[in-house]
Amino acid sequence: MEKQRVLSARGLIKQFQMGEVNVKALDGVDFDIYEGEFIVILGPSGSGKSTLLNMIGGMDSLDGGTLYFKEKPVHTLDKAGMAQYRRDVVGFVFQFYNLIPSLNAFENVALAAQISKRGLDVAETLQRVGLSERMDHFPSQLSGGQQQRVAMARAIAKNPDILLCDEPTGALDSESSDSVMQLLKNINQTYGKTVIVITHDREIAQIADRVFHINDGRLTHIEPSS
Repeated sequence: MEKQRVLSARGLIKQFQMGEVNVKALDGVDFDIYEGEFIVILGPSGSGKSTLLNMIGGMDSLDGGTLYFKEKPVHTLDKAGMAQYRRDVVGFVFQFYNLIPSLNAFENVALAAQISKRGLDVAETLQRVGLSERMDHFPSQLSGGQQQRVAMARAIAKNPDILLCDEPTGALDSESSDSVMQLLKNINQTYGKTVIVITHDREIAQIADRVFHINDGRLTHIEPSS
């Protein structure tokens, strides 16, 4: 059975004004991403990968081009429509966790699950990421790797179609990094979620289904992981 196309982009453009200079952070980006794929967007600092993730996640507006989610136009959504898209379609995992320090692990995840129309069971989700015995711990009582697992559980608990990960191992040591990436792959396979990870780490690209290489705001080439 042919997989459904989840995201389709044509000619994406995003510009920023820096003094008198107009910088194209995205300069005509085209791609298709399919249901259940694990995509890594690989590029150096300043290549446009974070801007591209923000476009996909509805966190910033386009200056040109089209973006479709399951054949529905994202680029034409108004403010309310974009907020609904972010709430229902995408889950975010950030480099620095962004957990609420006054809430324990269970409460941080529950907060996300409650805003979704199809939220998952919080305790079960935390168990899936290996934190069943840390549910009542606050972020300050958890290691960096454990905090990132809470952040991943928070994103999963929304039950989104797409999981977007912005340098999810950037603040972790190598052992925690390997553990988190393996967990992301397990989430991708267990839940069937489309996962998109941006990184400058070529080793992470090895677990991807496809690797999007980006530089100077352009996708230079797309390839299967070796």
